[in-house]
Parts: sequence; C-alpha cells; structure tokens
Amino acid sequence: MGAYKYMRETYQKELKERGELLKSKIFKWRREPVVNKIEKPSNLIRARTLGYKAKQGYVIVRVRIGKGRRRRPTPSGGRKPAHAYLIVQPGTSLRGQAEQRANRKYMNLEVLNSYLVGEDGNYKFFEIVLVDPEKTGLKLNKRRTFRGLSSSGKKNRGYMAKGTDRPRRRSKKKERRISLGKKGQKGTVKPSGKKEAPKAKK
Repeated sequence: MGAYKYMRETYQKELKERGELLKSKIFKWRREPVVNKIEKPSNLIRARTLGYKAKQGYVIVRVRIGKGRRRRPTPSGGRKPAHAYLIVQPGTSLRGQAEQRANRKYMNLEVLNSYLVGEDGNYKFFEIVLVDPEKTGLKLNKRRTFRGLSSSGKKNRGYMAKGTDRPRRRSKKKERRISLGKKGQKGTVKPSGKKEAPKAKK
C-alpha cells in the first residue's frame, strides 16, 4: 500500500489544483455521451477502495451531470399559483442523480458506489461502479440507488452525520434495539397488563 498512498496524494493534488492534465481530460469528457461506459477507472485507487475489482461482473461508467440551480420547466396548462415557483429542489445530490442515470441505462446491474473525478464551470463528472450480483455473488438490495440505500443516498438522508448536532435519523431496527436494551438486562421490557390465566389442576 505504499505506492497507493503516493498515487492517492498525487490525484487529490491534481484534482484540487486543476492542472493541465485534468483540463485536457475534461475537455475530452465533455464531448462524450452523458452516460459512457469505460474500460478502466480514471482513479484506480479510489475505485478499488470502494470495492471495484478488475474481473468479470464489474463495470465502470462515467456520468456527466449539469451544475447550477434547478430551474422549473416552462409552465404548461395555464399559469396557476401552484406553478408560481422558479427553483425546484431535486431532493438528492448530484452524485445520487449520476448513480440513478447510470442504473437506468444498465438495468441488469446494481450500483456499488461512486466518486467524483473532475468538474468544470458547467458539469461534474462521476464514475459509477456497477456490479452484476449473479456473476460477482454480492448480495445487494435491488434498485438500491433509487431507494436511498447507496452511500450517497444514506449521506443525503443524514445517516453518516457525525457530532452532537447530527440529525436524529436511525433505522427502525436500531430504534428497537435501543428501546429494548441488551438481551438479559432487567427492566428493559415493560410487562403487558394482561394476567395469565391459572392453570387447571389435574
């Protein structure tokens, strides 16, 4: 992992400084299709960290997403008070939208994870790691990126927040475990009000 450390630092520095090499890549990516399947990831270290493997069943897709404010389409069917707003909140991040676009094109695959590879004034470019559950043997929820179960979806819903000011969003399973306490602990489960009927004598 010694070489991986320096490769990661080099790529992060290039992404931050936006050098000539990255500019030339983005210049080429802008002329490609919005959802473009590629042979190998641009950032190999990040892709392998997120679970990518160079074997059958793993696919890398680069997606271009437009930046900026989400303007509402031109109103149709008359101008009504319900249409009197300019900006639409998409409800998900640009990364989540990129994952959904990739999954809509490749319906037989599931989104494993994604990462940012570059951006310019108009677009952001993400690389999505897609897997075939049948070939890889991974057990993933179906259509997980549309249900907010991917990494970007959980982050958008507040499940990855840290600190005392994080939003209180827990799963039902975790809430149940906290309310019941540890197994075998006294006084954790409230007894029901019903009394058991006495057993009949033989």
